[in-house]
Amino acid sequence: MKKLLFLVSLGALLVPNLATAQSAFDGTWKISLNNVGWSRKPDVFLLEKGMYTCKTCVPPYTVKADGSDQAVTGHPYFDTIAIKVVSDHEIQETDKKNGKVVGTSTTAISPDGKTAMWSFTDSSNTNGGPPVTGKGESTLVMKGPAGSHAASGSWRISKMADMSDNGLIWSYKVTGDTITMNARSGQSYTARLDGTDAPMNGDPGVTSVSVKMVSKRVLEETDKRDGKAISVMTLTVAPDGKTAKASALDKLENRTTSFDIVKQ
Repeated sequence: MKKLLFLVSLGALLVPNLATAQSAFDGTWKISLNNVGWSRKPDVFLLEKGMYTCKTCVPPYTVKADGSDQAVTGHPYFDTIAIKVVSDHEIQETDKKNGKVVGTSTTAISPDGKTAMWSFTDSSNTNGGPPVTGKGESTLVMKGPAGSHAASGSWRISKMADMSDNGLIWSYKVTGDTITMNARSGQSYTARLDGTDAPMNGDPGVTSVSVKMVSKRVLEETDKRDGKAISVMTLTVAPDGKTAKASALDKLENRTTSFDIVKQ
């Protein structure tokens, strides 16, 4: 139960005006955790008979829950997963890539079985810098099968209590007909504002990005993996230029998250 690296960026139209006036998108931005609209689509897990399955992961996987590294395929950020059962209400996960730890998480289920409290570290795309860290809660939507571990079932994220700044902050700079994005976690790109594909640097799961400016205050970024669109971010800056609203569509998992952003 990790995963929350929001990478926001953008696109093109009204290009002649950008050369003579500062763009509404220029500056450093930070996601606010106070007003996040989490997807209603739940995550589904099953832990029983010594096996752990993430049914809603893309692609799904099933591994032994014995604490040892288990190989998985099709995931650009990790290639092994280790699930350790700490108790009948707690599990730990360690993700590795090429033998190096890139993510950890601990999930503890409340005594009544209705709330999952989790914390994580994620260095899968921080490029040697400190990992992104955070903690939050999920609410049970549907119980797992009788006799399965308390972590089994359908869970919906309800709260992100905290996340380190390197997972929340990035900057934009518009110059002529291009925009440059730099994220605290290490990702960056410079893209034309006409929707042309450009390389994404520092993210093993995103190989290219295209950016469009829908209007003077609305931009759209499409992240791609090997030419296929995997996520679309739309960002709208408020008239005062101090805040923005964003909506992120994860096309792989078919879920949308919305959140507020504040200029620093």
